[in-house]
Amino acid sequence: MVLFFQVILPIIAVFGAGYILQRIRVLDVKSIATASIYIFLPALVFTTLYESTFNQGFTIIIVFAFFLLFMMIVINKALARIFKWNRSVESASILTTAFMNGGNYGVPVMLYSIGNAAMPYAIFFMVLQSLVMNVFGVYYASRSTSGFMKAFVTIFKMPATYAAVLAFVFQAIPWEIPESIYSTLTMVGGAAIPMMMVMLGMQLASITSLNFNWQVISSALGVRMIVSPLLAFLFIWILNVDPIISAVILVVAAMPSAATTTMYAIEFDTEPDLVSSITLVTTLFSIISVTVLLNIIS
Repeated sequence: MVLFFQVILPIIAVFGAGYILQRIRVLDVKSIATASIYIFLPALVFTTLYESTFNQGFTIIIVFAFFLLFMMIVINKALARIFKWNRSVESASILTTAFMNGGNYGVPVMLYSIGNAAMPYAIFFMVLQSLVMNVFGVYYASRSTSGFMKAFVTIFKMPATYAAVLAFVFQAIPWEIPESIYSTLTMVGGAAIPMMMVMLGMQLASITSLNFNWQVISSALGVRMIVSPLLAFLFIWILNVDPIISAVILVVAAMPSAATTTMYAIEFDTEPDLVSSITLVTTLFSIISVTVLLNIIS
């Protein structure tokens, strides 16, 4: 219970503040998200990765991200065959189980539970997850050639992508960024995490309609919140991963469905009510499951 009060409860309180604010004032979440994506998040990505040293841990995270994605797709296709889901429901299940909330939720959990040592890996996974989601997420939401092409275009519109590349470039060249510029980037980047946390609460409050198809929801809940962490344990056991990287992988694997998947589902009409329902249920369930996981890790 100590970790719940020290880590989970403060994070949920910030989510709740965003939720209540959105219910009372009904703000434009898209505008706030745009400010986060184009200003605050790139600064956080740049400063965090610039101060880190690229090592084997980053390679392991890349391998794990694609391993987990592949396993989630295979499991969902098997479930779709067993339960005779149509293609739209299968896509909705893949969206909500293959793509977790490693940013708005995962980053603050890792910061407050593991500490600053985990941040370079947490931020790197968040950027990698965004890239993967913008390709495979859009593909499974659209299942069309135009959607897949749009996915690649979206990648090159993401400032965080360029921020990550620039961070490694500036590491490699013998030129130090002026303190006045870097301190500004650090200040702006410092606001990214609380803004993302508030934004998640606002996104959850913006869900207007739900579809409680409990067969699909329970399957997605089990895959996202139970099977995914078990696969992470298996991955860590096989590769004998460093403790910090292991903790990051486990926390990421235990995160609920990404709120971004709801936007994809709405845009491409891929069971948006069902996707919203799974996102909400997994987020609520995570209050218990992530607390249990953190106690196991500790």
